[in-house]
Amino acid sequence: MTISGTPENVSRPGPRRRTVLAAAAGAAVLSATGLPQADAASTGGGPGGGGVAPRPGTGWQHYVQAPASRTVRPLRVLASRGDVSRPEALLEPGGARTVLRRPQPVPAPRWPEGTVAEASSAHAGNNGNDGQPRTYDAANAVDGDPDTFWNDDTLGAFPDTLTITLPAARELSGITLVSNSDGVPTDFTVDVWRDGGWQSAATISGNDVIQRAVPFPTPVSTTRVRITVTGVQDTPRGAFSRINEVWPEAVTTAEVPSVTVDFGKVVVGWPRIRFTSASDDSPGVRIAFSETKEFLTDRSDFTRSDQSGVPAQGTDQFAVPADGADWSDHKGFQTGTKVYADGLHGFRYLKITLDALASDAPAAQPWGTVEIDSVSLDFSAYLGTPATYRGWFLCSDDDLNRYWYGASYTNELVTDTFRQDDVDPRNAWSGSLEGKLVLHDGPKRDRDPYVGDLAVSARTLYLTHDEAAVAARNVLADLAEHQRADGWIPPASIGDYTLPLFDYPLWWVTCSWDYVLYTGDRGYAERYHPNLQKVLDVWYPSVTDEAGLLSKGLNGTGGYGDYAFLNRTGRITYYNANYVQALNDGARLARWLGHDADAERWTRRAAEVGDAINTHLWDADAGAYLDSGTGPVRHAQDGNSLAITAKVADAERAASALAHLDATTRRPYGNAFMDNDTLFGGAAQRVYAFTSYPEIVARFETGRADSALDQIRRTYGWMDSHDPGITHWEGIGPDGSLYEGAYTSMAHGWSTGVLPALTHQLLGARPTAPGYTTWEVRPHTGNVAWAQGQLPTPHGPLRVAWEQTRTTFEVTVTAPRGTRGSLVLAGDSRRMTVRGGGRPLWNGRHALERTVRAEEDKVTVFGLGAGTHTFTVARCD
Repeated sequence: MTISGTPENVSRPGPRRRTVLAAAAGAAVLSATGLPQADAASTGGGPGGGGVAPRPGTGWQHYVQAPASRTVRPLRVLASRGDVSRPEALLEPGGARTVLRRPQPVPAPRWPEGTVAEASSAHAGNNGNDGQPRTYDAANAVDGDPDTFWNDDTLGAFPDTLTITLPAARELSGITLVSNSDGVPTDFTVDVWRDGGWQSAATISGNDVIQRAVPFPTPVSTTRVRITVTGVQDTPRGAFSRINEVWPEAVTTAEVPSVTVDFGKVVVGWPRIRFTSASDDSPGVRIAFSETKEFLTDRSDFTRSDQSGVPAQGTDQFAVPADGADWSDHKGFQTGTKVYADGLHGFRYLKITLDALASDAPAAQPWGTVEIDSVSLDFSAYLGTPATYRGWFLCSDDDLNRYWYGASYTNELVTDTFRQDDVDPRNAWSGSLEGKLVLHDGPKRDRDPYVGDLAVSARTLYLTHDEAAVAARNVLADLAEHQRADGWIPPASIGDYTLPLFDYPLWWVTCSWDYVLYTGDRGYAERYHPNLQKVLDVWYPSVTDEAGLLSKGLNGTGGYGDYAFLNRTGRITYYNANYVQALNDGARLARWLGHDADAERWTRRAAEVGDAINTHLWDADAGAYLDSGTGPVRHAQDGNSLAITAKVADAERAASALAHLDATTRRPYGNAFMDNDTLFGGAAQRVYAFTSYPEIVARFETGRADSALDQIRRTYGWMDSHDPGITHWEGIGPDGSLYEGAYTSMAHGWSTGVLPALTHQLLGARPTAPGYTTWEVRPHTGNVAWAQGQLPTPHGPLRVAWEQTRTTFEVTVTAPRGTRGSLVLAGDSRRMTVRGGGRPLWNGRHALERTVRAEEDKVTVFGLGAGTHTFTVARCD
């Protein structure tokens, strides 16, 4: 379960408050459509906050979350166990020393010759984590070898039983159950055979240690012992019953010494431990990492060795020399094929334990004395200090500011160099990416750049650190270079560029347009236009049915996945709305390059696909788009949201679809991505920030700014206030849990859509032509009193600041040379007047300047060039 409420250990950039600066009496906000009106939130008591806006360019810096330098130190000691002296000394180098001590254990007791074991089931043998043949039979639990173990064969199903039969009766005062860090039995009973039947000897619940002594109330004479497991730790290795050894005595040992430190937020890089000395018997340390306290056990929440086959059992190992060592955690074995470390990690919590794997003996031993000076991290990702920010955001709502900079920090953690030693081990390494800056999925996992994630993370990068835009180009260009002959583009380098996803070639098209739109890189557009043609004119037509809709299953695509590896086939609204978006994005790119025939063909096809979606996939009874045209009826966030943002839905259908999502998917931690569980159990409780982003945009752009802000506050407020805090999760499960348990990435670039949404929709500024040669400012203010920000462009910064009171709205735009733009003021044009440059522009009935055009629901000012432009809107009585 996740930590409820606001944990005291969540680091934030200042005291938790909802209003930036002092609340100003009489402040007001615009309505969802933009017209100034009274609102209780504007008094400073509600989510929108209030107060006087600071001088533009000031006040945002203290929200920045990145460390001040590449050497990062923990903030506090979270816990220490066993014989540990001065654990707090780990926090500061050069002072007192932390000492861990552990005595050498006595030899383990053995069962008499002829003892046998049998189990309710046993996993089939395989090559194990180390590639060597292994068996998992019950006999392993009594063979005296702690490196072998019994593993049942019923994943997640209980009870599991292990029965030990002795050759003759023996008096037992208890037993000891030894497991391993792949997951220990948490709940089990021990029965003994007496008087012709089983009798209870002990019941254990809540176990969390590898070696568990189980004393009996009184000694018993028996020939059989039965262990019944009813619960285990659920780890990336799976919820199996695993028992390495059962000993015929209750062996109590000194508690294993360990220290856990907290870095205050998720960080990524190479952990460093400065050992000053050790005993001369090669004491080992095992280091475990976790992004959350919930999944910090004797093993890490995730390590790449879990997927690579190295027998590290979820921790990184080091044998400490007697004269100490300044150890940096880099991938590899310390001695031959023993004492392995995984290298780079993404984590918040780090646990050091004086222990060693049995397989690492004698190079490392699980006893001795170790003295430590300090712990730190060599930060590997993009270091986003205030000096590196080219774009920024600030508004009257402190929560929204935290979410914006939390998104930026999350994205900085995934902006890193592609290195063979720390990429996803599932055949993701590529020589064509080695040494290049990329956008990974997450700092912990998956350390491989997926193009679907770039649909969000690249936008976040362009709006904060645009000089790092090369990271997006590197990924997009590399995937294009690995395009299949039939036009399909791989989603990532994983599996040697072969992972079959149905939707990600569409995201490659949209991400290519985004990259050109933000950067103006004509060279990229020209070089990869042929790849774009093959995607849109060869591959997707090959999976199009007679109605003109994409249909997964055609052309051998039945086994293809998508962003969430969902079991969806046939006509899916999400795929087709995504197709409309990609066709229109491709047409924009083609038109800019002068490929008018391509642009016209793709624009025409987009309209045809949109019509087919409305004909075949609209559910009039529910007032929303079906997830799939076949199978059980359900309605998905992804398809309905993209249908709105891609302009497939008209205003009436958009309003209806959003109302349906409100009624069926609203959760305390966001909006679920399905309205029922017909796709899989728990689907209607799962929240993806990735698919929430287009829904948030849809709400802003259909005049529902307050609704968009509410969804932001629930989704991002949940992640911000729950461990690990600050960073944005890959997915949220039932009741706000980590949707894939320990495997869940708690800092995922695809979840940072709050940042572009607040900049492009709330603040209202966005590019409309490649390289920001043209731009638009269209604020969707909702219940926020003021906002200001800066967007980096190839021509210089584009700055926007607006503020509203009960009766007025003032906006200032400062544009760089070489650009032109427009300002759109949403609201009832008959009930507002507009002034600009000291002159009246619109009097509620007539335009007073040729650059002004009014429609029923907005007033637009065109032709804004370089310089500063200030406009004031007043509501007419």
